[in-house]
Amino acid sequence: MRALIITADDFGFSPAVNEAVEEAHRRGVLGTASLMVGAPAARDAVARAARLPGLKVGLHIVVAGAPPVLSPSEIPALIDSGGKLSSRLFRAGVNFYFRPAVRAQLAREIHAQFELFRGYGLGLDHVNCHKHLHLHPTVFALIVEIGAAYGLKAVRLPYEPISGAAPDLLGKGGAGQLAASLFLLPWTELLKRKIRAAGLQANDFIFGMRDSGRMESARVLRLLPRLPAGVTEMYFHPAAHGCPELSAEAPGARHEGEFAALTDPEFRRALDDLRIRRISFSDLPLPIGS
Repeated sequence: MRALIITADDFGFSPAVNEAVEEAHRRGVLGTASLMVGAPAARDAVARAARLPGLKVGLHIVVAGAPPVLSPSEIPALIDSGGKLSSRLFRAGVNFYFRPAVRAQLAREIHAQFELFRGYGLGLDHVNCHKHLHLHPTVFALIVEIGAAYGLKAVRLPYEPISGAAPDLLGKGGAGQLAASLFLLPWTELLKRKIRAAGLQANDFIFGMRDSGRMESARVLRLLPRLPAGVTEMYFHPAAHGCPELSAEAPGARHEGEFAALTDPEFRRALDDLRIRRISFSDLPLPIGS
């Protein structure tokens, strides 16, 4: 059995992203979106989600590289000189782990994001983290602890199998991608064990990490036949049209191309031909034999 969760991240980032999510769900294969509750267009995203009862929405927790939900004065240890959550990931990670005062502020910010999500009145399909920072043991522990009161049942496992992309790793930049995959492997294995210990559901595999910003139709159609047995999440960062703010966050990313992939009839046709079942995190665990 092969099942696929098709997700759009950064829901709420901008109207262009929100429009892409709505249209990719209405006209394409998108079934799930991860909401940045503190982003500028979050309320517009929530209004669109309310019109789309079939769209499953999760919480895209942000602990670095974006504006916080709380006032910077409430969490000064997490904030950079520009008033955003710090983008210095290594330093932030060290502080999360070793400094109790920083952990306390981090817990308050994560709690505020869960609370804001609940205030929007959406069902919580899943939780993941911007830049996959729930791989950090402190961040994940806080998500589990805080999320229990908000109905947390599923999280993203950011494990992208090397075998599925082996031919691509032979090309330009492949050595660096391979090294990054091998570096993350022990962390994803640790996270997998912690997910199971917490009694949470998760995908088995993911695609979209190595090809982030380049998940266009040709690449997606090449990946689909290689999906392993089990539950895979394939995630995108779509935009319906040009978005300077998004381009500044990810220079060179092809957000409009990813939107085009999600609405490409060939994507749906390939899923049918390959007998790949589209699901959401809310469908987990799948019945045996499904």
